[in-house]
Amino acid sequence: MTENTQPPATTGPHSAATELPTQYAPAEVEGPLYERWVERGYFEADAASDKPPYTIVIPPPNVTGTLHLGHAFQHTLMDALTRRKRMQGYEALWLPGMDHAGIATQNKVEQQLADEGKSRHDLGREEFVERVWKWKQEYGGRILGQMRRLGDGVDWSRERFTMDEGLSRAVLTIFKRLFDDGLIYRAERIINWCPRCLTAISDIEVDYQEDAGELVSIRYGEGDDSIVVATTRAETMLGDTAVAVHPEDERYAHLIGKRIKLPLTDRTIPVVADSHVDPEFGTGAVKVTPAHDPNDFAIGQRHDLPSLSVMDERGVITVHGPFEGLDRFEARSAIVAALREQGRIVAEKRPYLHSVGHCSRCKTTVEPRLSMQWWVKVEPLAKAAGDAVRDGRVAIHPPELAKRYFDWVDNMHDWCISRQLWWGHRIPVWYGPDGETVCVGPDEQPPAGEGWTQDQDVLDTWFSSGLWPFSTLGWPENTKDLEKFYPTDVLLTGHDIIFFWVARMMMFGLYAMDGTAPFHTIALTGLVRDEHGKKMSKSNPNSVDPLDWMDAYGADAVRFTLARGANPGADVPIGEDWVQASRNFANKIWNATRFALINGATVEGPLPDAAELSATDRWILSRLNTVIAEADAAYDGYEFAKASDLLFHFAWDEVFDWYVELSKTVFAAGGRPAEVSQRVLGEVLDVTLKLLHPVMPFVTEELWTTLTGGESLVITTWPQDSGYRDEAAEAELATVRKLVTEVRRFRADQGLQPGQRVPATLDLSGTGLAAHEEAVRQLLRLTPAGDGFAATASLPVAGAVVALDLSGAIDFAAERKRLTKDLGLAEKELKQATAKLGNEGFLAKAPAEVVEKIKARRATAEADIDRLTTQLANLPG
Repeated sequence: MTENTQPPATTGPHSAATELPTQYAPAEVEGPLYERWVERGYFEADAASDKPPYTIVIPPPNVTGTLHLGHAFQHTLMDALTRRKRMQGYEALWLPGMDHAGIATQNKVEQQLADEGKSRHDLGREEFVERVWKWKQEYGGRILGQMRRLGDGVDWSRERFTMDEGLSRAVLTIFKRLFDDGLIYRAERIINWCPRCLTAISDIEVDYQEDAGELVSIRYGEGDDSIVVATTRAETMLGDTAVAVHPEDERYAHLIGKRIKLPLTDRTIPVVADSHVDPEFGTGAVKVTPAHDPNDFAIGQRHDLPSLSVMDERGVITVHGPFEGLDRFEARSAIVAALREQGRIVAEKRPYLHSVGHCSRCKTTVEPRLSMQWWVKVEPLAKAAGDAVRDGRVAIHPPELAKRYFDWVDNMHDWCISRQLWWGHRIPVWYGPDGETVCVGPDEQPPAGEGWTQDQDVLDTWFSSGLWPFSTLGWPENTKDLEKFYPTDVLLTGHDIIFFWVARMMMFGLYAMDGTAPFHTIALTGLVRDEHGKKMSKSNPNSVDPLDWMDAYGADAVRFTLARGANPGADVPIGEDWVQASRNFANKIWNATRFALINGATVEGPLPDAAELSATDRWILSRLNTVIAEADAAYDGYEFAKASDLLFHFAWDEVFDWYVELSKTVFAAGGRPAEVSQRVLGEVLDVTLKLLHPVMPFVTEELWTTLTGGESLVITTWPQDSGYRDEAAEAELATVRKLVTEVRRFRADQGLQPGQRVPATLDLSGTGLAAHEEAVRQLLRLTPAGDGFAATASLPVAGAVVALDLSGAIDFAAERKRLTKDLGLAEKELKQATAKLGNEGFLAKAPAEVVEKIKARRATAEADIDRLTTQLANLPG
């Protein structure tokens, strides 16, 4: 080497290649390897270590959950970050755990009880909660075992659960602090209500879809004092307490302040003026039902309107004789029929597609409902969460997604945190016989005496998961873990839960930890989609169980496919063909390493002196150091796709397809040059396997330990760019590759089989490539030009001249006929495309995409003509 320093060498004996089976069998390797890693404690972090910390807390999957491709995607990326940092000398902690998933888990157990002909009320609260804990022990946490299958390098000794004793203490502590600071309060507001689960649910638990409903226009009032409103929820008209119009809408100026008759009732309601109403939408008048619509509730607050609830928690109508006792949907049809009979229906549109919210757990249509609930006053907390990103304490990656974050935290509404469930953290508030309200902290005794009762509700699951980055480390106690590993380094999660989880962790972390944000970086990913870009769903045939793919192709193949599609913030398309391709890559790594070991590749001793290295050796070492630097930059920028693609092409294209192939003649010749290349190849494989390990941990571990005799890649040292570059060697090998590639293309064009040998002369004089002649001949399957040699084709490429005798390999007459026919078709295609593009009338009418397609056809035809003309010219005769 003539510049800078050599890459550091790895020393240690290597095992014989015969220790590697002829084929890679992931199922035989992955399980035992993972258990060995765990048994040896490689993933356990030491809070007493003097190494710099690197911390990631896992987004806690639901205790009811199973591994889906979204989990596999994000876990692959988190594992890659953690494995690399561990190899770089950090005290790396990837902390696992699960969320108690209030509604989902309670539903599971209630379904079990229903199968037994019982309900939770038959058991009572205490016995039901015991039943849920029993279910959790027997059936919960399947996903934890599936994470092991994927290769998650998490610290299992620190596994947490949002309902364990420590995290429950954290929940009580922060609730008490927020309550005492006036940031938690109780009030009657509109919430999302599930009539099946019988609880308030958060926005994230509402799935919106286009439903085919009906839009009916109803005339309220009589004569000149009548007004028409439109609704998709006719049953709520029973709770109307006003009609609202825009204050500047002249059509209704004479009605503002008047009272009109509400059909089907004995009530009159006022017409109010409110700027919320859009005069351009529909009739410009809207019915106002404050108890059953959030916008109407706001109008009601502004105009001091009463709120009349007309249905119970199960969606059953509770007022007005003929409709009382009907389910909300039955009442809808009955009310429309009654209005039609009275001539009150002005128009009906059916079907009417509109967005309707459904409970994400049971798919029941959600009902907006006025309800007394507990709330977090988010304004000061949200401001702090926004400021932490604006002033640079927390970086959002990619930066363009910061707008979504600010759109949410800058406009956040108070958060409803109470749920009408039995499974979860029960709200620590007691009510006294004389209206007293007492919030009880974790070290306080609840008030005793007759008439004191605890609030029946539990907290929203997101309340406890919002504490995750610090509660899992021992807060509110000042533990060694908290001191060492907080704040965490990066939160890697999907951009779809910025609003619901990320913002809540930011608010709570800044509040509880004296202004210290819970993470330095928020790295946002996209969503996994199928190969056509469609969202994967259990209800669609495109849903894939990643465990099936792991069974078929190995965990490394699934991981590499996901990582190779992971561009920052962008959705990730994935198809089985791509997983198969990644499996092929794993096999390529296996076979190439096995070949290298059979041919003496070694990591023993230092790298040879520069004077002993061939140009091929210098080229691959130069490229190796460039790849180290580029991989580091990609990993540091969370560009997993870029890092994976870089390593794929370096390993397959440059190491396996070129360096190994170019070295075969050296290995065959033996002697000192072979020993030098054996050591260089060992070095390149050593480093390449290390670079691939974070994304493909299993196959790289098996190969690296066999190659080096080292203990484990998990605890070895991450490669460093030595700074060595050899531009001259890179240029020389670029010329060799160009020469081989061009001649291979010519051979393929002439119909020669890849392994077919052809007599040829090879003139490399003046190119500086003489040292590569034997390797080039081997790669191009060129035999010496013996007696009677007569060149039928001569190719000048990259300063060299390759003359081939194809007389025994090709039927020239048949080949000329085939090429002439193809040339004629290409010329016809060019003529047609040129004619269309020269027709002004066509260009004026044709869509832009059609014109572009024709331009592409013309360009393809021109290239085909050039290629075929050259091939014909090169044919003898």
